[in-house]
Amino acid sequence: MSKHPKQLQKLLLFQLAGTRLFGLGTLKIREIMPLPRLTKLPSSQSTVIGTATFRGSALPVIDMAAAIGYAPLTVEERATASVIVTDVNRKEIGFMVRKVQRIVETDWKDVSPPPKALGKNAFITGLVTIDSDLIQLLDLELLLAKVYPESLNSKDVLLNDMEVETLRGLSILLVDDSIVARKQLSDVLDRKNIGYQVTFDGSDAMARILEAQASGRPIDILVSDIEMPGLDGYELAFQVRNNPNLHQPWIILHSSLSSEMSLSYAEQVGADRALTKFDAHELLHTMLGAAAVRQAN
Repeated sequence: MSKHPKQLQKLLLFQLAGTRLFGLGTLKIREIMPLPRLTKLPSSQSTVIGTATFRGSALPVIDMAAAIGYAPLTVEERATASVIVTDVNRKEIGFMVRKVQRIVETDWKDVSPPPKALGKNAFITGLVTIDSDLIQLLDLELLLAKVYPESLNSKDVLLNDMEVETLRGLSILLVDDSIVARKQLSDVLDRKNIGYQVTFDGSDAMARILEAQASGRPIDILVSDIEMPGLDGYELAFQVRNNPNLHQPWIILHSSLSSEMSLSYAEQVGADRALTKFDAHELLHTMLGAAAVRQAN
């Protein structure tokens, strides 16, 4: 594999408060619409302002500004607000924003990770400058975890002793720019006392793969997010597959994206499987399937 198929990266830019711009990858977005008629649920978390009907189903709508710490939108602001309908982690969620601005094209290589000084509760995964504006890319997984903390509680996966020992014998590398996703990935392996490395950056992941190769303990399974600052999951998979000197790991692109386009493109860059977050049973059994293929070869 020597030719990298071209993949345009698009961001939707919008405002929550003041003139500051935020961004979301358009692959996460199903639709943009004016704020519809809402039904308020009495037991809802305060930032869930109600539910709307979207394509025949109930759609929870979150005041995104309030959810990340700004003042809630006023009645006057709601009159001209928009709802961004997202498809993230197998859930359709609507986010009310003050104003949708435009869609732009960018390259994940131009996106830098947020400063460490922002801490673990910053709701951004990256920063990029577009037309002299500094755009903050929002971490929807962290935001949803704050609104729906129960979503982080995943059931334990039942494995027999042989399956656990099989996974313990593998060299596993996890890479994801979302704090929530890294915790979910780590927790499912920690419960079984399965060793792994973890990083938040595609470039660091590639460096670890090369280092592991040089040390004689090459990576067997790479589990990578797709949308990441610097080196995204597609480019990471492509670079790994295009390096003839590497012991080739089994590559699982593990993303909050659930569009058919993103999964199809994963195959083009050489990924073995593409999974939508987050199903611990599916992930572990995919790893076991990878181990079986490697043993057969």
